[in-house]
Amino acid sequence: MKKRSPHSARNVHAMTINLSQCFIAVDDHDKALAFYRDVLGLEVRNDVGFEGMRWVTVGAPSQPDVDIVLEPPLADPNAPAADKEAMAELLAKGLLRGVIFSTDDCDATFERIRAAGGEVLQEPIDQPYGVRDCAFRDPSGNMLRFSQPRGR
Repeated sequence: MKKRSPHSARNVHAMTINLSQCFIAVDDHDKALAFYRDVLGLEVRNDVGFEGMRWVTVGAPSQPDVDIVLEPPLADPNAPAADKEAMAELLAKGLLRGVIFSTDDCDATFERIRAAGGEVLQEPIDQPYGVRDCAFRDPSGNMLRFSQPRGR
């Protein structure tokens, strides 16, 4: 008899799981908004302040059910100062998060972001795993990739 993995589903039934929110740490929400809203064209969906911190939610108009939350590097008002400093240093080095956006035209997206002053990490290139992509840093240092399936 075949032994069942402890992680295998015992009773599989149809269910839907979708991405709802993802988080990107930013050190200056106004600079982040100028980039995500004005350069990338994302819409602002919410802007909330709490205990000296701020969370701004943006998203693509074509994906009304997916939110990107621009949050402080350490979103905990009770965090020790040393932890806040460590997170700020990691963010400055670009080591916290990376996000991959899909686009229908990698080259045009690259030119638009570069023309707006985006910090280029990688010009458009065909990758061996089937996409053409490019990469930038946002104003806080996060790596953002823009990916287009090859053949489009």
